[in-house]
Amino acid sequence: MTPLVDTWVTPNHLTTLRLLIGVAGALCLAHGGFAWANAGALLIVLSNFVDHTDGELARVGGKSSRIGHFYDLACDALVTVMLFVGMGIGVGGAQIDVLKLAPGVLGAVAGVAVALIFFLRMRIEEMVGKAGTKQASMGGFETEDVLYLLPIVTLTNVVAPFVVVASIGAPLFAVWVVIDYWRVARRSARPTAKAASASESRQQRASK
Repeated sequence: MTPLVDTWVTPNHLTTLRLLIGVAGALCLAHGGFAWANAGALLIVLSNFVDHTDGELARVGGKSSRIGHFYDLACDALVTVMLFVGMGIGVGGAQIDVLKLAPGVLGAVAGVAVALIFFLRMRIEEMVGKAGTKQASMGGFETEDVLYLLPIVTLTNVVAPFVVVASIGAPLFAVWVVIDYWRVARRSARPTAKAASASESRQQRASK
């Protein structure tokens, strides 16, 4: 991202570009059909790639901001929810009787669960650094890496089974991340509690 450092382009511009591409991809997925689904999958992959560039530009160019960070988080959540809901709507005509729920509902469940995972991993990173988020992955396979598999899913025409699996797997993984977040938050609170106790003890000794 070095060529963009001294230009008018900001990380928020790239985040907005990621959002627009992601929304376009989700709409293509919602349209349904083999061609539209594949176009949507490619757009989602491109959107996910652009999502990595805004943070890199912020880091290299010293353009990071808390507002930009939350904007990026909101766009991540919106695109994630929309793409899974779009997939569910796109296969709406298919029979998904496993869970007795509409495909759009299954997609929404998966999307919200994945968005929650992203949010909690961000909070863990804020508390213990980026290394702490590795605890929310399996075998080095990060949660967001699933999005790069979408073209394979659409090309093999297994979107409906993917939505079903995601609606089950994503919430289960989200539960694991919630437990991990609770564990990290509890561990991070201990030094603060000890420091407060020590400070209180010093104040009591000074007042005697």
